[in-house]
Amino acid sequence: MTRRDVRDLFLLSAFWGMSFLLIKWAGHDFPPVWVALLRSVFGALVLLLAMTVTRTAFPPRRFWPVLALLALLSNAFPWLMFALGEQTVSSSTASILNAATPLFTLLIALGLGDSRPSAQMGLGVLVGLAGVALTVSGGLSGGQASLSGVLMILAAALSYGVGGVLSKKKAAGLTPLSVAGSQLLLSSLLLLPFAAFGPHPADVSLRAWGAVAALGVFGSGLAYLLFYALLARVSPTQTSAVTYILPIWGLFWGALAGEHVGLASLLGVAVVLLGVVLLGAPPLRRAT
Repeated sequence: MTRRDVRDLFLLSAFWGMSFLLIKWAGHDFPPVWVALLRSVFGALVLLLAMTVTRTAFPPRRFWPVLALLALLSNAFPWLMFALGEQTVSSSTASILNAATPLFTLLIALGLGDSRPSAQMGLGVLVGLAGVALTVSGGLSGGQASLSGVLMILAAALSYGVGGVLSKKKAAGLTPLSVAGSQLLLSSLLLLPFAAFGPHPADVSLRAWGAVAALGVFGSGLAYLLFYALLARVSPTQTSAVTYILPIWGLFWGALAGEHVGLASLLGVAVVLLGVVLLGAPPLRRAT
């Protein structure tokens, strides 16, 4: 990887890692569905501008039903679940639970026959799930999480996993920027009726507006641009290294905001990352 690649990977991890705290701040004044909606809208504006500048066309019409499903699974539903879950879960704990996404992705791929199981994969899944359990236990005992909030965030991670597997199968060959822009546009449309007919925000602070705008612009729009730019220059395995860094950023931003970070959370993130590393590492070969 070049210095530019390392820099972009660092920025991407910072943008996505900061998202958990921004969701928490935005949720102080905005109803959860509005957090997800405005994140989609601000992110879509960035990507649509990028599509205009690069003259990237939308995908053919036959792909739009699949793109709508991807928007639901990878954007609208998980972003709503994070906004709901972080009402009773600290942002640092949420960032660790989000690291379960690769574990769910692998389990889904195995279930569909898209990946062959191995002893190392099984060990990685077990270690990762043990880390999630340790994080949940520490969060519940330390008052940093509620069971309902944890289940919502794990549902978001599961949805990310399903969306990732479906995207690989159904959106292959499409321009990544057109897929991302279409997804956020469709995510906005999916969430709009629920925001319009549900609770409306009142007395929104400047901090909440800034948080939701930054969440959309940096945590969604620019993050997608960085992610796909990296994919065009380095391997998917190298790009996926961002997964390892997100919980660390989540803990950093959470601690900076005054959230308590307990020993169980620190141990949990270490165990989760070990599980993810085992999943991403080349299979071990027996010496002959």
